[in-house]
Amino acid sequence: MSNIPTPHNTAKYGEIAKKVLMPGDPLRAKYIAEHYLEDAKCVNTVRNMLAFTGKYKGNEVTIMGGGMGIPSISIYSYELFNFYDVDKIIRIGSAGGLQDDVKLMDVIIAMGACTDSNYASHYGLPGTFAPIADYRLLKSATDAADRLGIPVRVGNVVSSDVFYSDNKTANDAWKKMGVLCVEMECAALFMNAARAGKQALGILTISDHLYRPEYMSAEEREKSFNQMMEIALEA
Repeated sequence: MSNIPTPHNTAKYGEIAKKVLMPGDPLRAKYIAEHYLEDAKCVNTVRNMLAFTGKYKGNEVTIMGGGMGIPSISIYSYELFNFYDVDKIIRIGSAGGLQDDVKLMDVIIAMGACTDSNYASHYGLPGTFAPIADYRLLKSATDAADRLGIPVRVGNVVSSDVFYSDNKTANDAWKKMGVLCVEMECAALFMNAARAGKQALGILTISDHLYRPEYMSAEEREKSFNQMMEIALEA
């Protein structure tokens, strides 16, 4: 295809599977490939945004980093959907808990993604778009969690453009609306999937809590989110 390789991905057409799991951290992509995939091959190293294609239980899957924030995942997911003909992308990443009953290491499946981002404006829509996950992937993920005996929470998350916010009441406002956690990518992924007519889902693990002094180290986030990874691989 004439659009590939891209400035951000040197994989050849056919080296990316139809299903992609996309953690933010490329080292988490490497960890998943090494621990879960058979015959894994590294197909992209541009900007160290590692991508590996291999097989999980006989089915081809690619694990590729998506970076941090909406601008980053929007570029990588757009290219995967539109240039590499990927059918489905599942974001697997960390999130900060908002609700009191959300605990460290809880697995959250994002049914919808609120956002403070202006990303949707480039579509020129005559109103407010509601970024939601693909129901088929959502149902498949919850069924997989049931089979694996992994408890999950399904609900709304918020994809924020800012990590260090000057608005000290923002989290309180999202919490009042029942939003489960804060992350930084799902909304753009869901919008790109909708525009391309493809499937997307977000599966998140709570790595810290915004109202309690609970958090995980960078190494723990890289290597200990196994339940989330297994659900995504099985979905």
